[in-house]
Amino acid sequence: MTNDTPSPQDFRFKAEIKQLLDILVHSLYKERDIFLRELISNASDALTRLHFESLTNNEIFDAGAELAIHVDVVKNEDENAPKQIVIRDSGLGMTREELIENLGTIAQSGAKAFLQQVKAANASNAGEIIGQFGVGFYSVFMVASEVRVVSRSYKPDAAAAAWVSTGDDSFHVEAADKPNRGTEIFITLRPDAAEYANEWKLNQIIKTHSDYVSFPIYVGEKQANQQESLWRKNPSEVAAEDYKKFYQQLTMDFADPLATIHATADAPVNVRMLLFVPTKREKPILAARKEPGVKLYTRNVMIQEYCPDLLPKWLDFVDGVVDSEDLPLNVSRETVQNTRLMRQLAKTVRGRVLRELKRVAEKEPEKYTPFWNEFGRILKEGLVTDMEAKEEILPLLRFHTSHTPTDLASLDNYVERMAEGQEVIYYVLGDSLESVQHSPHLDPFKSRKLEVLYLIDPLDPFMTPVLNEYKGKPLKNVDDAELTLPESEDAAAEEPPAADTLPDKLFNQLVGRCVTTLGDRVTEVRPSKLLKGSPVRLVSPENEANRDMQRIYRLLDKEFTLPKKILELNRTHPIITNLARLVEDTPSAPIINLTIEQLFDSALVQEGIHPNPTAMLPRIQHLLELATSNGQSTP
Repeated sequence: MTNDTPSPQDFRFKAEIKQLLDILVHSLYKERDIFLRELISNASDALTRLHFESLTNNEIFDAGAELAIHVDVVKNEDENAPKQIVIRDSGLGMTREELIENLGTIAQSGAKAFLQQVKAANASNAGEIIGQFGVGFYSVFMVASEVRVVSRSYKPDAAAAAWVSTGDDSFHVEAADKPNRGTEIFITLRPDAAEYANEWKLNQIIKTHSDYVSFPIYVGEKQANQQESLWRKNPSEVAAEDYKKFYQQLTMDFADPLATIHATADAPVNVRMLLFVPTKREKPILAARKEPGVKLYTRNVMIQEYCPDLLPKWLDFVDGVVDSEDLPLNVSRETVQNTRLMRQLAKTVRGRVLRELKRVAEKEPEKYTPFWNEFGRILKEGLVTDMEAKEEILPLLRFHTSHTPTDLASLDNYVERMAEGQEVIYYVLGDSLESVQHSPHLDPFKSRKLEVLYLIDPLDPFMTPVLNEYKGKPLKNVDDAELTLPESEDAAAEEPPAADTLPDKLFNQLVGRCVTTLGDRVTEVRPSKLLKGSPVRLVSPENEANRDMQRIYRLLDKEFTLPKKILELNRTHPIITNLARLVEDTPSAPIINLTIEQLFDSALVQEGIHPNPTAMLPRIQHLLELATSNGQSTP
């Protein structure tokens, strides 16, 4: 060690430094507890660097010192004296020059330019800009009236030195007496921060923010941190009971989670994750976590209690921990930047969650069905709002179908059951399971034994524009006007006897009467090639734009325009044949127009787009009056 003792020296921060410190203390850091997290993070970094240095360097001063962090309350018999705490580590330490450089970085990194950036950004992303300067140490001035840093480097010939500041526009550097390696930070607390001179308080902060720092942290004589994080263990070393306890401690949800995801990855980004998928959407009354977002750690240090950027909003029911050593340990942890690194991390985490849900769906359907009933709408929201996840979400969707009306089926189930030569996945939209089961659109599908997906959830119309194909099979609405279906094996048997076939003249007269009665509410009236058991159906004109938007507007209780559709008539149905003959024999009978109106309105109801079904009631009553008087009454 040199015998030359440098003289004490004062340094003045640049003129802008006070303003910059104000931003750090008052604008960026909202919770004062964070200062301890920052100082422990710095100490952990110093210990990590010392560990790596010792792997290749045998000339380490105080080589036998335990790699640890100590946080102590300074005892003072004078109760009126300012409260003090001290944070010690046995890490790399700093020389006098390094103290000036590292703790004076804020004075040498262009504070004026920094403030200009903040001003240009209207301070909306100040945290992101500040993160470039690595000045988390200065958060200590939220609680300190004075800070004295005493450090001794690992270099054998380096002398100890001290850095002192009150957080104003200057700092002081002087020689110090420190026999061991590492750094000590003596913090004189401001009167309004005296609560931190309490071991219980310090323990709680460490448990919250630094519980899994990989070096022991002592408060007094007792270790305060758990040190070995569950998510950093090999999954084979973790018992199911350990996962359960961790989940309960994390969430206060005492029901078993649907799935536990414990995984690691090194490419394209380093990440360790321990995530949990709950079984219920509604959080328990005593839920420990009130906000969406997983806990985000870097190098075992929690940098965000609720990170909403790692999972999309539609997956915010997932709880757990994500830890990545690729994230920087700096002040930007308060508002983690939307950087390329974060986007890669988010993509990895999202993909892993969706793969686990797919595994449960395929291997444990008895568990997935209740999950779908709870969270199905959220997955549909993801399909509509997150196009990047579309291919991962599609296998997770479940539907009732004409083949499984009481059970749920996946798109894969549907494709596996497709008839020979079938190249299209068919679906029908409706308001309920009961309504779609009686939809006239299903007539030809029932006779041909073709399966149809039932889209009966209010969110399904939002989903159909995105749900356009699966595994090369296009999806088509059964109300397509130009829908062509394979011939039924029983087509000949389905043909009505010649005696029951409605003559073209009578049918055309009825078509004309429908056109004059309904006017521009329909674009066309024509015979149906597919109807068997229903009298009429409404089909959408070819290439109709936004065909489902009016249904959405109705569901949202917004004003909407009734879409104009094609009315198809089943010329073999008794109602149609009777009505056609009535037009021929008694064209002035009031029941004709009333019946046409009712058939049209009933079709609207079946389509789920009638604007006001109760408006039909007076007409239905009138029809009953006419029917009970043989249809001869006058209005």
